[in-house]
Amino acid sequence: MSLIKEEDRLYIENKYHNTQEPFDPYQRRAYNGYEYDPSTGLTTQEIKEGLKRLEPELEKLPHPVAKAKAIAYVIDNDRIDVNEHDYFGGLYTWNREIGMVTVDKWNREVFQEKIPETDRLMKDFNASGAIMIWPDYDHVIPDWESLMKLGFPGILNRAEEYHAARKASGRMTEEEDAFYEGIRISYEAILKLVRRYREYALTKSHEKAKKIAASMRHLEEGPPQDIFDAMQLIYLYFMISESIDYYQVRSLGNGLDRTLYPFYLHDLETGTYTREEIRGFLAYFMMQWSAIGNYWGQPFYLGGTDSSGKNRINDLSYDILEVYSELGIYNPKIQIKVSHDIPEKFLHMCMEQVRNGDGNMVFCCEPGMRRAVMKYGATYEEAVDFDIRGCYETGVRANEVVQSTGYINGLKAVLYVLSNGFDDRLGKQLGLSTGELSGFRSFEDFYEAFLKQLTHLIDSTMAMADSYEKYMGYVNPSSIYSGTIVHSLECARDGYQDGVRFNNSAILIIGFATMIDALMAVKELVYDKKEVSLTELREILKNDWEGHELLRMKALNSVHKYGNADSITDAYADAVAGYFTTKVDNTPNTRGGVYKAVLHAAMAFVWLGEKTGATPDGRKAGEEMSKNGSPTVGMDRNGVTALIHSATGIHLSDFTESACVDVMLHPSAVQGEDGLKAMESILMTYLDEEGMSIQFNVFDEQKLLDAQEHPEKYRTLQVRVCGWNVLWNNLSRKEQDAYIKRARNIQD
Repeated sequence: MSLIKEEDRLYIENKYHNTQEPFDPYQRRAYNGYEYDPSTGLTTQEIKEGLKRLEPELEKLPHPVAKAKAIAYVIDNDRIDVNEHDYFGGLYTWNREIGMVTVDKWNREVFQEKIPETDRLMKDFNASGAIMIWPDYDHVIPDWESLMKLGFPGILNRAEEYHAARKASGRMTEEEDAFYEGIRISYEAILKLVRRYREYALTKSHEKAKKIAASMRHLEEGPPQDIFDAMQLIYLYFMISESIDYYQVRSLGNGLDRTLYPFYLHDLETGTYTREEIRGFLAYFMMQWSAIGNYWGQPFYLGGTDSSGKNRINDLSYDILEVYSELGIYNPKIQIKVSHDIPEKFLHMCMEQVRNGDGNMVFCCEPGMRRAVMKYGATYEEAVDFDIRGCYETGVRANEVVQSTGYINGLKAVLYVLSNGFDDRLGKQLGLSTGELSGFRSFEDFYEAFLKQLTHLIDSTMAMADSYEKYMGYVNPSSIYSGTIVHSLECARDGYQDGVRFNNSAILIIGFATMIDALMAVKELVYDKKEVSLTELREILKNDWEGHELLRMKALNSVHKYGNADSITDAYADAVAGYFTTKVDNTPNTRGGVYKAVLHAAMAFVWLGEKTGATPDGRKAGEEMSKNGSPTVGMDRNGVTALIHSATGIHLSDFTESACVDVMLHPSAVQGEDGLKAMESILMTYLDEEGMSIQFNVFDEQKLLDAQEHPEKYRTLQVRVCGWNVLWNNLSRKEQDAYIKRARNIQD
């Protein structure tokens, strides 16, 4: 029996954008799907016009109140839908329209009027490709436990109690009063939306409408009563926070299986729902994020171990995995918390999905990630209970926010040594003046200058972030999120500014392996073998290796490449990683928290690569760099064992925000039961060596070449890009070629 009717699936796939028209997943919220009943609200243009009319009133108000009123206006006037083909309500306008009169406007004000020099520097660094930096509001997880226990009315009532207590104390400031008012206005608007859904559902006669009306009544009056209510609450919170407010929700539940499990047990025990009915709800639930089409994927995690050492994998964990596989989707994306006591059957299921190419999964190793969390001040109990945000980032549940502050291009530090800090792309001095090339008599001199350039990029990132982070709550008050966080309510401070215990900032190192390879190429070609001088190398790179193909081949074919268990290369990789994490980790930021180091590339390995000239390792201008903690494409020649040895040699848990390694395996290496055990062995070896996150691609060169030539035959072929999967046919030719190159390498 199908979990979802085919006609229902078709409607949901067109709920957020028309699948027959061009679609940009980076701009996913800018679309509308199928048409909604005009009697339920305004058009997108009418909402924009209404917000502009509201703007003069908002300008007189404190920002939390002004933003909350803008949110309430959109919620009150947005078109809604209760469709016979869907168990979850629809919002027609979902492109953060409040920004034009609140967040976007206030952001411009801060950068242009309060910190214009920071604005100039950020534009320069972003244009150069040396640092990618902007204010990040897209990595929050509410306290789902509070939402499940209290529901929307309970969250509102709890905030009102804290507000009243603060008033009674006689010490409440105007700023604190505005903080609580923002929460009140926001949650009253949410409850009004829930009531609108209920009332509209009652005008419909189809079976799903009855179910939706009953669920909305439960959520209007209190906390979720069953598993369907709980899913409905998660969906509603997500859509409001992500699409009307400005905070992207980066996990569905504090472990989706853990959050939903009490409802699951209760519903089965009481006969409220059968297991098959629950699986059906899960199918409709997960299809929402598949249809939304976020390029980065919508994450949730499964499993984990509690403080008593008991693994949290349960019957619902298996159901979620089975439903996901049956749907054949690659969004949402799933993180699996892994420890040695993870059930073998469950791990087999995960690995089989990955091997078959229909599982968008990353394996997050609890021992290493716990150590990472404790290194920035969390207790053991907090570390055991850590959340996974976004792709694979760590976080203290209900008491940590992290903004991804800056993506540092490690290759620029190498190039700045060669150019004495002059940025060839920007045409101006952006790095440090570390001296003329004639002064570098030894590799030690060059390496010392490289570390100075890397330090300069780290310090510049922190200086820019310190300048604007003090305004995060001013620009984008987080009333909806803050309402779920007890610590924020207790101190009457914005949850994303300084209202949680851990108000942290993350700095990412991009192109790590390629950076190490470039250093090794300088050492070998310039100093050890004296094939070329630094001055000559500088000119060769400026000309993108033109006329020096033999030298480039020597650079590309060097044995000193990260990922091959080469002792010298690995020693430098460990040293540079340690230098970076020492400089970054636990340095205070301006929100009362600290900086955290990250070995995770997102799409920056492509975007920054496009802005980076040729480099000493043989890479040509504009080519992508290495991603995450993985080797440069085509440079890992000694197999997966050597790769794991190199990767775990750099103390991955020192990257306290996240670190990930990508492994590509040939199908012949993972066939049958022995193949699954081989994959599990790689995972457990990585876990034992203090690894953090690891992900797999399984395919061969011939299949990818055929897919490139005959895309119509491979419409469902997935590849893992970074912390998410994409369809092969959605990759550019250049990106496809990079995967083909690495696939060729693993079978040579």
